[in-house]
Amino acid sequence: MFQTTEQLKKGIEGVLKVSGGNVAVLNESKLRNELIDNLIYTAVFCSDENIKTAARWLIRRAGVTLGIVSSSIRALYEAMGRKEATGFTVPAINLRGITYYGAQAVFRAAVKGKVGAFIFEIARSEIGYTEQRPAEYAAAVTAAAIKTGFRGPLFLQGDHFQINAKKYTQDPAAEVESTKALIREAIAGGFYNIDIDSSTVVDLSKPTIKEQQKNNYVINAELTALIRSIEPGGITISVGGEIGEVGGKNTTVEEFRIFMDNYREELKKKGDMPGISKISIQTGTTHGGVPLPDGAIAQVKIDFDTLEDISEVARNDYGLAGAVQHGASTLPNEAFDKFPTTQTAEIHLATGFQNIIYDSDSFPADLKRRVYDYINTNLRGEKKDKDTEEQFMYKTRKKGFGPFKKDMWDLPTSVLTAIGKQLEDQFEFLFNRLNVINTVDIVARYVKKLDVPSEPPSPLR
Repeated sequence: MFQTTEQLKKGIEGVLKVSGGNVAVLNESKLRNELIDNLIYTAVFCSDENIKTAARWLIRRAGVTLGIVSSSIRALYEAMGRKEATGFTVPAINLRGITYYGAQAVFRAAVKGKVGAFIFEIARSEIGYTEQRPAEYAAAVTAAAIKTGFRGPLFLQGDHFQINAKKYTQDPAAEVESTKALIREAIAGGFYNIDIDSSTVVDLSKPTIKEQQKNNYVINAELTALIRSIEPGGITISVGGEIGEVGGKNTTVEEFRIFMDNYREELKKKGDMPGISKISIQTGTTHGGVPLPDGAIAQVKIDFDTLEDISEVARNDYGLAGAVQHGASTLPNEAFDKFPTTQTAEIHLATGFQNIIYDSDSFPADLKRRVYDYINTNLRGEKKDKDTEEQFMYKTRKKGFGPFKKDMWDLPTSVLTAIGKQLEDQFEFLFNRLNVINTVDIVARYVKKLDVPSEPPSPLR
């Protein structure tokens, strides 16, 4: 880890050269084999914020030089809306822990399968409990792309940029403003795909669907307008909306139409601007799956008819890519090939990868025990009366990734390699089932890489 400006400058000598807002790669082999590991460790763990920021900037600008450019997936989704790009479902991958190593597993599988249509994302809640701000997450993913030799558009997404229902009830303006602040931070960090989730303030006690959805479509339009006002020149950020909160009642076509029609009307009041490009709905899943008393995951019945029906209406009547499925990583393997056949636009995957890490035979038993002891000591209040110990731990262990982040990054190379191989196998499986193999060319056809210039931070000037 570089801890001073002098160490950082000396460390990049002969490998990277800063020239204004650009970074030339002088020795790609040395960058991939040595320097990138030191840069990302500095970008995540250095105690000096200026050095940390400089390392993140170097990673991002070196990535651009190598053709790894943070991009919006919207143009591809517009093609899906026109039915020019069909037959696949885009996986959106949440990495909660050892992100640099997990992302390498994603890229290895993607390069092997010539996969171009895939997204890295992190949710508002995950940013908190995994201690990964958007700029850090973007740096880790970009560094992994450099490490593995990936080239192409990089789709970074803010997942569930959510309105907290309880806080909204107490102070609506303050809660909306906190979401706006996160959106600004994410876009500055290179996130050019943002999923707005104001479905949390849908009020099903109201007598009509329009009244039930009003808070949702009004807030969604307000946040869309903010995004359009601050997105970089030449980039149209892909914005997602949500109408059925995951874990609640299943969404209907009527609810979708009423939401979309009123959302569009609200957006018109704010000017002529593009709206959302996809819609998240509820089809019967729950985030993380439903743990049984013994800790196993219950089988769920997904309403594929709803996915197909709303996706079709979304494309035909509104030009959207289609519907988005959340809470899917813990589904049985045989379910995944059904998403492309129902023309589901996007599928969000998270907990299954967390489970691979924690439950790997290679994950040190002592570290797992310390994580569980921490949860039992500090998060005991989150246990519900009806939960068994196994259910409590399964639901809560995701919150061990933040406090033990450095311990996990510092695991022996042999351990990280073994876990990385297990993750890679799962990503390869998912890419095949979701039919995104050989999508590099179709992504290149619609998504044009556009660099967003940025000036070097003070240590590198």
